[in-house]
Amino acid sequence: MIQLEDMRLLTQTLDSGSFTAAAERAGVSKQYISRRIMALEAQLGTQLLIRTTRHLRPTDLGRAYADQARAILQQVAELEQSITGASQSPRGHLRVTAPMSFGTLHLSGLLARFLGAHPEVSIEIELNDRVVDLHGEGYDLAIRIGALADSSLIARRIAPMEMVACCSPSYLRYRDAPKVPSDLQQHDCLLYGHGSLVEWHFGARGHEKIRLQGRLRANNGELVRDAAVQGMGIAYLPTFIVDPELASGQLVTILDDYRLASSAVYAVYPQHRQSSPLLSAFCDFLSQELSIRSGKSMS
Repeated sequence: MIQLEDMRLLTQTLDSGSFTAAAERAGVSKQYISRRIMALEAQLGTQLLIRTTRHLRPTDLGRAYADQARAILQQVAELEQSITGASQSPRGHLRVTAPMSFGTLHLSGLLARFLGAHPEVSIEIELNDRVVDLHGEGYDLAIRIGALADSSLIARRIAPMEMVACCSPSYLRYRDAPKVPSDLQQHDCLLYGHGSLVEWHFGARGHEKIRLQGRLRANNGELVRDAAVQGMGIAYLPTFIVDPELASGQLVTILDDYRLASSAVYAVYPQHRQSSPLLSAFCDFLSQELSIRSGKSMS
């Protein structure tokens, strides 16, 4: 039990950024936390933290140990919940990663509501558009958009989603609308993604991939959307980013006959977390809330 408590103090120290902040959170002295972590380092025979007068950061081994310690502490909390019958009131810590635009547009308000309803839950969320290694980087859950690569992860559908090609009415006043996807290569395309070439996928008479270059490429969908509204070209974006602009007429869809079949937003998590009451409650909450929104502005 002492080692579990030392794990808890180490992770709280790293999460808080200092011994002082961790001590306030744990209700103990910073000297006590420092002594316990030094004892843990002595037991393991390795340095876990690099301490300077201004900064506190983990060594590489310390970071790896802390990631595993968080997972162990979470499993212990879930075991306690299952034994005490407290699974109806989730508690524990959840590390989540989500795409930047989806997170800012749809998760920011929902997270506050979920935390407000579950006072014993804490959430750490990172927003970025790269594909995160959940196992290697210690995340409990990822929000992913569209088609999923085959993997050992479990994927739960939490909201509908479509990809649409769109532009402003002003763009079409001086350029003819493309009739087939290959016509896009003659247009100003606003690219959302990474790399010098970006692929846009279309359907109708089979799956068609169009590789495009453009004068503007960004890793943020809202920036690309705003450029399209300003008449700079054609964008290819998820409906959850452009629905308000489509509804207001600032953007119009093109190539509607070539849309892919509706896709979805997924919550993805490792198999060993599928019995987690906290993760299940969070996925249930997102599915319910986003399903309500889907009838209004997400699909």
